[in-house]
Amino acid sequence: MARYNPKEVEPKWRNAWADADVFRASEASDKPKYFVMEMFPYPSGRLHVGHARNYAMGDVVARFKRARGYNVLHPMGWDAFGLPAENAAAERGVDPAAWTYDNIAVMRDELKRLGVSIDWSREFATCDPEYYGQQQALFLRLWKSGLVYRKEGLVNWDPVDMTVLANEQVIDGKGWRSGAPVERKKLNQWFMRITQYADELLEGLKTLDRWPEKVRIMQENWIGRSRGLKMRFLWSGAAPQGYADGLPIYTTRPDTLFGASFVAVSPDHPLAEQLAAADPKVADFIAECRKGGTSEAEIESAEKLGYDTGLKVAHPFDPAWELPVWIANFILMDYGTGAIFGCPAHDQRDLDFARKYSLPVTQVVTHGSEGLRDQIAAEIASGQAYIGGSTDVIINSGFLDGLSIEEAKAAAIARIEAQGQGEGATVYRLRDWGVARQRGWGCPIPVVHCARCGVVAVPEDQLPVRLPTGMDFSKPGNALARHPTFKATTCPDCGGPAERDTDTLDTFVDSSWYFARYANPHAKAPVDKAAADYWMPVDQYIGGIEHAVLHLLYARFITRALRDEGLLSVSEPFAGLFTQGMVTHETYRRQNGEWVDAGAVEVVSEGQTRRATIAETGEALVIGDIEKMSKSKRNVVAPADIADAYGVDAARLFVLSDSPPDRDVQWTTGGIEGAWRLINRIWNEFDAQAEAVAEPAVDDAAAALALRKATHRTVKAVTEAIDGFRFNSAVARLYEFVNAFKGLPTSGASAEGLAARREALSALARLIAPYAPHLAEECWARLGEAGMVATADWPVFDPALTEDDEKVLPVQINGKRRGEVRAPAGASEAEVEKLVLADPEIAQRLEGLTIRKVIVVKDRIVNLVAG
Repeated sequence: MARYNPKEVEPKWRNAWADADVFRASEASDKPKYFVMEMFPYPSGRLHVGHARNYAMGDVVARFKRARGYNVLHPMGWDAFGLPAENAAAERGVDPAAWTYDNIAVMRDELKRLGVSIDWSREFATCDPEYYGQQQALFLRLWKSGLVYRKEGLVNWDPVDMTVLANEQVIDGKGWRSGAPVERKKLNQWFMRITQYADELLEGLKTLDRWPEKVRIMQENWIGRSRGLKMRFLWSGAAPQGYADGLPIYTTRPDTLFGASFVAVSPDHPLAEQLAAADPKVADFIAECRKGGTSEAEIESAEKLGYDTGLKVAHPFDPAWELPVWIANFILMDYGTGAIFGCPAHDQRDLDFARKYSLPVTQVVTHGSEGLRDQIAAEIASGQAYIGGSTDVIINSGFLDGLSIEEAKAAAIARIEAQGQGEGATVYRLRDWGVARQRGWGCPIPVVHCARCGVVAVPEDQLPVRLPTGMDFSKPGNALARHPTFKATTCPDCGGPAERDTDTLDTFVDSSWYFARYANPHAKAPVDKAAADYWMPVDQYIGGIEHAVLHLLYARFITRALRDEGLLSVSEPFAGLFTQGMVTHETYRRQNGEWVDAGAVEVVSEGQTRRATIAETGEALVIGDIEKMSKSKRNVVAPADIADAYGVDAARLFVLSDSPPDRDVQWTTGGIEGAWRLINRIWNEFDAQAEAVAEPAVDDAAAALALRKATHRTVKAVTEAIDGFRFNSAVARLYEFVNAFKGLPTSGASAEGLAARREALSALARLIAPYAPHLAEECWARLGEAGMVATADWPVFDPALTEDDEKVLPVQINGKRRGEVRAPAGASEAEVEKLVLADPEIAQRLEGLTIRKVIVVKDRIVNLVAG
């Protein structure tokens, strides 16, 4: 019996696929299309097993759909701009382009070694001038249509790296790279008008029935549509300059207006800045606020700080009731109007603020049940705000007393509107997307700044605006702005001297439309509409939950923008979304806290104790937490290392079989060894097949029928499991199926037995192909089947052979389950009743009772009525 040798088998079949160009997709097909893709990777170096799991999942779907008769597009590209290349340039003095393309070459080879069924003819990197040149053309089209604009806005500014940071790049109020406290700073920036599509983006979530519910909820919350009241508080005394009509505020809780004890504006509010210009103390307070956290979560958890401006406004329902106006660090300028009224009893931030500055706290909402009212009042008094619920009523609120929350909201809005002080309004948490970054390694913004003409677009025939060579990344800040020749140019309009914009686009822009570019990556427009109309939307998108909001939201926005530009016909880019779990691994440290490569560690179990040492030196290590594989924690396992020992099919099988694909999987040596054993068991069944033909026949009709039934049941189960993204369940059924071969040994098989075995092996080769494609090809060839399994049809099951011979029927007595019986499938009522009454356990349950009625639901359940 020949031993399975992945080192020979796997390269052989990868070469065969490449030579036959098996996975090239074409629009010239009469098959239904299927577009499957994974979120493209950043080319930072070698793949780890976490990558392998992600791309193996996409490959299972691609191979499965191709076998089931679909015209499959499964492309790959590289999200190639961004900080890692700049970091490498700064730390090692390398060219970021050379570093990036070298990494792409390494990762491409490793992906090919994994055997993923990629159409490599469509590959591109976002740092390719061909790609970012078309992105520049798209940027200019959106600028012309009004979706791109330029304005002064507040940004997160890293004073050490001297660049704008996205909110997710601010960790505990500090730059994620420099560790410097981030400041809020006003800059002239480029924005995309995503808010124009806020309602459509919200409504579109309802159509995405193949997206995880948690992702849809996260996007809904991020967009944050709320219905409330926009109103003006009128001044008690002289009005500040520019605010003669009052101070505009927005609230979602107009029902709590009688609980107001102060009004507050953001430190970034124009009124605050106006006051700061005249009062150094206000200016100092605002400066202090801007040193604090910049994300909503950080602002929420920070100490509440305020500055009393001395200004006062009149309560809208009682002009004699004055409310002080404060500047408060927890008010966001980019939500509503940047000003609120504070109702401390019913908002935790307001309550914390009121307690700190000894402001009044008036409860105006209570529970509908009087028995809970004292408890709620006590909680408020102890410092816990009461938000309220659907059964609550309004108290201490004049004309609103006794109303429900919703009734009180409507009545308060109606009164404000009648007074001419405001109106009901809908606002959004979503803000326009600031897309400019002060980075050298990114897509240049294709405009010039001319003293005479202003901001001028680069003509389309001059695109791409290419990144220059020789950028200096040795100093913090924007290397593009420091380049000696990049900035100086001439104005396309007047021909006079001008300067290029030295900002580059946020890398989220690069990934917000790349999927549409796969339809034709060499099109002379950003999107080839005819090709995109064929392939779009993406039928199945696979990636990490960490991209649930920003990347996916931006992609949905840009898809709509492309639609409105006439470049796409769809509104939603991804019809189906699957968010996979991570691959985790133990971490190891030296006694001084230094991380140690997992591959250099030897772990020994001694009873209940586990010891870790460096294998070569025996140095004792500290075993740390099990965490997501990452280079920073040095707990990565490279597929290439596993392939050298077990082959890549074993690695693929393990990461797809150990747990449900949406959950994390812990990498273990035992797990990979188990997958390797399964591969060898499968191979042994195929290797033994050739030896059975010459053996004398025996009576194995029953065993042959049993194997045929196992075959068809397995085909049904694996098909349904892959369709439902239960990849681990499919592998479990394959384990069971291999065991079924034991019932029909090769030695002495009859013609009937050989036929059943050949049918089973033919099905098995095709069933394992999405998981272990190299093994499947070798098995297919060993069986003598025509062509390659990569192009073979998926096996079809016969429903008649998937039915169970026996049914387990629950037995109920007077509606309560009291046991179960086994009956032949399709047994008559009389046969089932006989079996039930003969069952000792049921008979015991019926002692002393008279059976009045027996109800048999065929093949499902038996009900006995007795008394």
